[in-house]
Amino acid sequence: MINKTLSDLKPGEKGKITKITGEGAVYRRILDMGVIPGSEIKIERVAPLGDPIEVRIRGYRLSFRKNEAANIYVEVAE
Repeated sequence: MINKTLSDLKPGEKGKITKITGEGAVYRRILDMGVIPGSEIKIERVAPLGDPIEVRIRGYRLSFRKNEAANIYVEVAE
């Protein structure tokens, strides 16, 4: 298992969220969207310049800015 940030993953990669960092409004927003440690997450699409990143989590799709995705750590199976 490898730990990476969500912003480091490529389309089609998936894993389990292990940690969320950050503070204030960004941290609260991530948690409010249901992104919590232990959740399975899959990268659906990444825009050409890397921003935004579209993911599938808990049966729905979310989009993150690259700086938000850098706060989400994912354990990826090799």
